Amino acid sequence: MLAIAFACSGAVADGNPIDPYEAFNRPMFVVNEAIDKYAARPVAQVYDNAVPLPVKASVGNFFGNAGDLWVGVNSALQGKFGDAGIDLGRLLINSTVGIFGMFDVASELGLERHDEDFGQTLAVWGVGGGGYLFWPVIGPRNVRDTVGFAVGTYADPVVYVRPVSVRNSMAALRFVDVRASLLPSDKVVEEAALDKYAYIRDAYLQRRNNQIFDGRPPRLED
Repeated sequence: MLAIAFACSGAVADGNPIDPYEAFNRPMFVVNEAIDKYAARPVAQVYDNAVPLPVKASVGNFFGNAGDLWVGVNSALQGKFGDAGIDLGRLLINSTVGIFGMFDVASELGLERHDEDFGQTLAVWGVGGGGYLFWPVIGPRNVRDTVGFAVGTYADPVVYVRPVSVRNSMAALRFVDVRASLLPSDKVVEEAALDKYAYIRDAYLQRRNNQIFDGRPPRLED
């Protein structure tokens, strides 16, 4: 909701059509870089070096399985009922045979994992992006995907875990695991980008467009 109010106000809108809130985004990017440099990345590096690969794979599988129900709901909301059936099938198989999702048995059986969220659902329904935004910790989004992210938090099973200390520990573990998975890309970004902010923005927008159109985005006219 903060993003909607922010976007509607137009108070910091710039002339760049793909990044109208750049005056807001760049300071937020600097804040995020500081958080990542002094907290997120060091913890992720320790985790990556200390935890055996099979354990890290099981952690990633567990949280991926926890999100398959929401993926299935969004597949159905987008009219992809076949994909929704696969998503729910993955959830059932991995939650049972895969021991609470720690092992991705469904993929071994040929049930591929899909990547759907409420931001993509809104896009399929015709909701425009609303301008690029960068949020500390959360990372790059646009207005539509910020709303989608907020809605998705209510569908996150981890939010409802009790006691709260266990919930917070699970959320922290997931964050560290995701950040650790991105460590190999750090060097690529640092070496390729003259302007790291713009590089990440353009990569996000291109990837997001590709996700919305399931890998077949429309060709842009000259």
